[in-house]
Amino acid sequence: MPVPSSEFKKALKRLPDADKEKLLLRAVRRDAELYETLVFELLPDVTIEQVYEQTTDRIHELFNVAVTGRLLNRSLNKALGKAVKESARSRRITKDKRLEIDLNLYALRIIFDNYTGQFDSPYNGFYVSTARLTARTAQLILTNLHEDLWLEYKPELDDFLQQLHGRSKSRNLRFELPRELVVPG
Repeated sequence: MPVPSSEFKKALKRLPDADKEKLLLRAVRRDAELYETLVFELLPDVTIEQVYEQTTDRIHELFNVAVTGRLLNRSLNKALGKAVKESARSRRITKDKRLEIDLNLYALRIIFDNYTGQFDSPYNGFYVSTARLTARTAQLILTNLHEDLWLEYKPELDDFLQQLHGRSKSRNLRFELPRELVVPG
């Protein structure tokens, strides 16, 4: 992403308000994420809870509508990838790291409630992607949240990690999958 130069900033300050408005409206028409970011920042009635609800609806739709066909494992893997992108997008819009963690956990809940049978598929992609997301979510919790919040996430995350380690595929992972969320205490 380009960094605005000082000349650009000066030219922007010299623009009349009407021209600034036209320029901004043109930019948000071209970039949906910029539009959603500005809506979140400028409109007082748009809250993090609303962004969470909208994103969970999109994630739910990804797993329950888009997942079909003969190659269920591939469909699930694509849905998981898109769900992770939706979580990251919501974090970028709100700048709230806890929101990304909560959305990742929402996607993991859908997977562990409905699709763990696909972990036994001869294809590893969905299992590996789920394990990677679980490990990443654990790391996000430890690096981005205060220690007091770690205990809130520990039981659910430990259950996901235990289920993943319960599969024989866990021995073939090419990355470290923690056995539990380690909370210093």
